[in-house]
Amino acid sequence: MPEMVQTSQCHNEATDNTQSEMNTKSPPVVKVPTDGEQGQRVAALEESFTTEFSHPPQFFVRAPGRVNLIGEHIDYCGYAVFPMAVEQDIIMAVATNSSSKLNLCNVDQSYLSYSCDINNFEIDPSVAVWHNYVLCGIRGIREEGGLVGPLTGLNIAVSGNIPPSSGLSSSSALVCATALAVAHAHHLSLARDMLAEICARCERHVGTQGGGMDQAIAFLATAGEAKMIEFNPLKATAVQLPAGGTFVVANSLAQANKAANSNYNCRVMECRLATKIIAKRAGLSWENYQRLGELQVAVKKSLPEMVEMVKEILEPRPYTKQEVATLLDTTTNHLDNVVLSENTRDIQEFYLHDRALHVFSEANRVWEFRRVCEEGREGALHKLGKIMLASHRSTQRMYDCSHPKLDQLVDLSEGLALGGRLTGAGWGGCMVALVEESKAEEYKRKLEKEFYSHEPAAKGKNISTFLFSTRPGPAACVYIK
Repeated sequence: MPEMVQTSQCHNEATDNTQSEMNTKSPPVVKVPTDGEQGQRVAALEESFTTEFSHPPQFFVRAPGRVNLIGEHIDYCGYAVFPMAVEQDIIMAVATNSSSKLNLCNVDQSYLSYSCDINNFEIDPSVAVWHNYVLCGIRGIREEGGLVGPLTGLNIAVSGNIPPSSGLSSSSALVCATALAVAHAHHLSLARDMLAEICARCERHVGTQGGGMDQAIAFLATAGEAKMIEFNPLKATAVQLPAGGTFVVANSLAQANKAANSNYNCRVMECRLATKIIAKRAGLSWENYQRLGELQVAVKKSLPEMVEMVKEILEPRPYTKQEVATLLDTTTNHLDNVVLSENTRDIQEFYLHDRALHVFSEANRVWEFRRVCEEGREGALHKLGKIMLASHRSTQRMYDCSHPKLDQLVDLSEGLALGGRLTGAGWGGCMVALVEESKAEEYKRKLEKEFYSHEPAAKGKNISTFLFSTRPGPAACVYIK
């Protein structure tokens, strides 16, 4: 099985060249849709924009949400992931203004309007507000987009149908849509891969130490194909999923905002601390290593060998901060000031063994998932389902980022679905299940009867907004008339 240190063996050079050429092009500029549900949404958004700002928008941008099929909580460790874009998206109507102001509104009035000087604002990560993600996208282009001179003022109206805090990356889609809108308004021709990397970095201004998967698939997706996303350098490889299967997304209705607490960043820091302790035991300079992926390259071991290394070096118990400092021959003050993020410095216990074990085994599952897809042998769908279920059990038991409602959905899926797992950061949000196409509707009826009929949050709502089949969708684009 191919491993991270041998990934060059896994790629076809001609395919890689085609993918690379596409990734270095700017997002497409296409005619605004006028038919179907998307056409209706754009028309309603245009009407809202015109009512709010007393003039029509100059253009629209779209950025999709995503569902990660396999590879959870490993992108920030430097490992490949396997997402696909979904049909649900963020759409923005945009026009420039002469006031140097950002004027922002949302068709969903539960999201309060916002205004500020577009060239002079602060992002407060301690306050979980939706406009912070817009400000991240603006800041990213302002700082890294090659802009000469100040930003032009913008009027923006937003329409989104990605369920918030559901693990489908509504926040990253908002960042990506904003960055694309700012770039297009200022006539900046930025490549898709550059936009993805800018957005991955600038989203960290809200305080979340993410790894870049969400932004990469938002810009590098292609309709009908899942993508294996690798990092350092960023690379997206199209992988055809086996015929006969479909993916069903089921929202647990337990909201999980990863920027609202330290759970997500705690996992990032636990992986970082595990990296440093293993590096020190391996005779390396631990200060130079931040991610488990970098460590694997340095010690030149396969992913299964890294699993064994974790078992040999780390104990399956919590480590105190003082104990970590002692193992690294440093102080807790040094950990606070140099290693830990701002909102994890008060944490006193870290589960290093379990987190590292999950990362290396999950990274291995990504390559196994790809191998099964590419070989396309009989029983491929069943093998993929088993890999997905193993992933969920690892996030549930080793990474401790599941939720009782997610576990319930996964358990209910056994029998009709081939396999299911949480998707996204966890602690709520969505599950994705692989289902044979012929059984998809029966499967959804089962979840509706045995899960959603007992959920107060589902009462009186259109079930298709939180239980739906999905196919790989296209990447971010600009709409013009």
